[in-house]
Amino acid sequence: MARVDIQAIQPEAYKAMFGLEAYMAKSSIEKNLQELVRLRASVINGCQFCTGMHSTAAAELGESQERINAISNWQESELFSDKERAALAAVDDITNIADAGLRDETYSRLGEFFSEEEIAQLIMLGALINAWNRMGISMAGD
Repeated sequence: MARVDIQAIQPEAYKAMFGLEAYMAKSSIEKNLQELVRLRASVINGCQFCTGMHSTAAAELGESQERINAISNWQESELFSDKERAALAAVDDITNIADAGLRDETYSRLGEFFSEEEIAQLIMLGALINAWNRMGISMAGD
């Protein structure tokens, strides 16, 4: 069964989402880290379209295929810095928000590497990619 195309039917909704993308483009968080965060959430959510898109974007920013592949099991990988690990832990918590929220230990770890402004940006990035994933999966169906 064909699904609704939100961009075609509700273009103002997409315009609002792209407004958040414009906000993230001005973020002080490194672009490659933003792509790793987007990729990680997309993997957790099972959004194949977004996983492919953010894998490609990460590679275009210079990320190695080894690191891109390791994102699905980043906790066991030595390929990520402590700062990246803090951001990835945060997006894991944000993506799985119903499990335990953004846990205090995860939030505290962010403070070791990111300013309050950057933590706010990371939370917005997590919310944004999760919204895109949910829209993409809902429009694609089974």
